[in-house]
Amino acid sequence: MSAAKPVPGLFTFVLHTHLPWLAHHGRWPVGEEWLYQSWSASYLPLVRVLRTLADEDRQHLVTLGVTPVVAAQLDDPYCLQGMHHWLANWRLRAGEAATTRTASGPSPASEPEALRRFGSREQAEADRELAEFETLWRHGGSPVLRDLIDGRVIELLGGPLAHPFQPLLNPRLREFALREGLADAEQRVAHRPAGIWAPECAYAPGMEIDFAAAGVGHFMVDGPSLHGDTALGRPVGDSDVVAFGRDLAVSYRVWSPKSGYPGHAAYRDFHTYDHATGLKSARVTGRNVPSEAKAPYDPERAAAAVDGHVADFVATVRERLINESARIGRPAHVIAAFDTELFGHWWHEGPLWLEKVLRALPEAGVRVGTLTDALTEGYVGAPVQLPPSSWGSGKDWQVWAGDQVADLVRLNTEVVDTALSTVDKALAHAAARGAPGPRMFVADQILRETLLTVSSDWPFMVSKDSAADYARYRAHLHAHATREIADALASGRTEQAQRLAQGWNRADGLFGALDARRLPSA
Repeated sequence: MSAAKPVPGLFTFVLHTHLPWLAHHGRWPVGEEWLYQSWSASYLPLVRVLRTLADEDRQHLVTLGVTPVVAAQLDDPYCLQGMHHWLANWRLRAGEAATTRTASGPSPASEPEALRRFGSREQAEADRELAEFETLWRHGGSPVLRDLIDGRVIELLGGPLAHPFQPLLNPRLREFALREGLADAEQRVAHRPAGIWAPECAYAPGMEIDFAAAGVGHFMVDGPSLHGDTALGRPVGDSDVVAFGRDLAVSYRVWSPKSGYPGHAAYRDFHTYDHATGLKSARVTGRNVPSEAKAPYDPERAAAAVDGHVADFVATVRERLINESARIGRPAHVIAAFDTELFGHWWHEGPLWLEKVLRALPEAGVRVGTLTDALTEGYVGAPVQLPPSSWGSGKDWQVWAGDQVADLVRLNTEVVDTALSTVDKALAHAAARGAPGPRMFVADQILRETLLTVSSDWPFMVSKDSAADYARYRAHLHAHATREIADALASGRTEQAQRLAQGWNRADGLFGALDARRLPSA
């Protein structure tokens, strides 16, 4: 069958891969389990899809943001071992389901015959992922990413260390986190990202100056930040830094607060578990169907729904490109942006849908490319003044600065002030003894714990009432670590500060190249 007539413009998928630092901080229901579930259900399948398409000589498929904190966990020996154990346990649980003889719950999906069929399929999938992990991922995620970057399959977006909400962050720490985050990516994959996914798509006027100084040429914002006009990238203010906006009309077709493909009755239900095996053996069945009445998952029914949603999405993108190009009088750029974890973790069929869409779009006359392709080919319009914004509820800062999290905002300010004051004095004291001084392990750990304290994840989880107790615990734990080390150092108890820093580093030893000596001066 011949390809459809080409439509004007360019389409880009942007995926944002992020989880907070979870290693050594609990397992279930929130903690390392979250990492291993996302790794298994999203990261492994996504890489499989991209490698499969690369083998078909397809390039420039996805602009993939990977935050430094996720990259650190995918390379961490402890996390790699934990992931291997998790996959093996999944395989055992699937084997148990495949041989069950008794119902393990009231749901039709937990009846013996349904569970046996489901378990057999899960066992095969677990075997495949174990084999892939043991060969492709055995040395961590960085070699996997570098292969995709070198092969021009993806463009990599970077970001600041530990994913802080940048508009609320002290400018010195904001600059430090961004520069160190870009250097972290370069060290891992031998490529320094030219663009970033700013955490939470958060922006404050003037941040483009910081971006330019760090060598960042483009970044993502949400559609309302550009007043809904996302057909072209826009230079921000007087800078050459370009903001690209997420097209909500297209992105919400897949995933929105109230609707989207993953809620289809045929797809695997994320929230319903078989309690004996921990497997998700039911399908959505219906939006108002209780868990105990969910029907068994049927992969053939799900595959048919995927095909329908692929066709719908491709038609939506074609129509949007045609209409936006006509509206602006030149070829338009359309961006669909999502959390990577949507594909596979939240929406089991997501990786299959993505693979089929990336094949179907070119066949339908839609050119697929990256954000850098858009820059190179001139999909850039007139400069714009961006408002304070984010991609959170209300498209403002309320999720991270509202009344519900006012205590965390105060905590962050206090901890950052303490950390910067202590580190400044320590560095000044070291410089007085002669420059350049050696690295200061204690100062490094103070900044490391501070960055973990100000992670945007904690206020998000509180505002959304998603494991809010865990989020508050984590924020206060890292704040305590910062204060404890800083107090010992400031009071001259150098050996105790060293011991405390070493103790906290055993749990929070990520970003090994972080160097407090590179903190911008006051």
